[in-house]
Amino acid sequence: MRLFFLVALTMLAFAANSVLNRLALVDGAAGPAAFAALRLVSGAVVLAALVAARGAMRWRPESAAGPLSLLAYVLGFSFAYVSLDAGIGALILFGGVQVTMFVGALLRQEAVPPLRWAGAALAFGGLVYLMWPSGAAAVPLGGASLMLLAALGWGIYSLLGAGAADPLATTARNFVWAVPLGVLPALFVWDGMSGAGALLAISSGAVTSGLGYALWYRVLPALPATVAAVAQLTVPVLALLGGMVFLGEAASWRFAVAAAMVLGGVALSLYRKSGSSAS
Repeated sequence: MRLFFLVALTMLAFAANSVLNRLALVDGAAGPAAFAALRLVSGAVVLAALVAARGAMRWRPESAAGPLSLLAYVLGFSFAYVSLDAGIGALILFGGVQVTMFVGALLRQEAVPPLRWAGAALAFGGLVYLMWPSGAAAVPLGGASLMLLAALGWGIYSLLGAGAADPLATTARNFVWAVPLGVLPALFVWDGMSGAGALLAISSGAVTSGLGYALWYRVLPALPATVAAVAQLTVPVLALLGGMVFLGEAASWRFAVAAAMVLGGVALSLYRKSGSSAS
């Protein structure tokens, strides 16, 4: 139950992060370069302060993969939504994360029970049903490519979390080393930020990203990669629910059916017959 609670708390942090990003980027409170830069800097400052308060530590990252995959996700996500519809963006992002993490799990020779495959398919089907746009609007190639880059970055970042011996310190190092490259776009092309946008970026970086990602690295060693992948399909559903509660967005039967499919798929992927071993 403790692990379930921590995973649920992490998914709520991710959903809150999505709402903060939507508020800033979609409503024009901040440009993508400025938002990504302040998000990374604020996350790095808070995490570094928390780690420094514990005493001396090694700041050199284990490898470049952590900071670079984090950077790919943050920049790809921010710039993709300049031209990409939110629904299609969510499908590309979470579909790409699923593929990346399932491939990573298979390369690690992780056993994936048939019910987990079925659960993943059902949950992603619910996400497609929820997010698929009406009409036949063309998908911008640039925005889709950037979101695929974000999906690949986040999938790799999550796979790396399975080996995090010190989740807080590892997350702090990743943020600190991602900052130099992460602020470059904003230095060359400052695309504007209001006071409200700055507050949203700091909240996203310091709380829902920085502390949320540290919590994610805390639970990942206890989860099979495929379970971690399927669990993240709840994030768009929670984000839309947050939009209904905090932004006054309308509820619908479509949302109810899709939410039941996603949650049912997650539950199916977690089901194990009595006496079977965890995988």
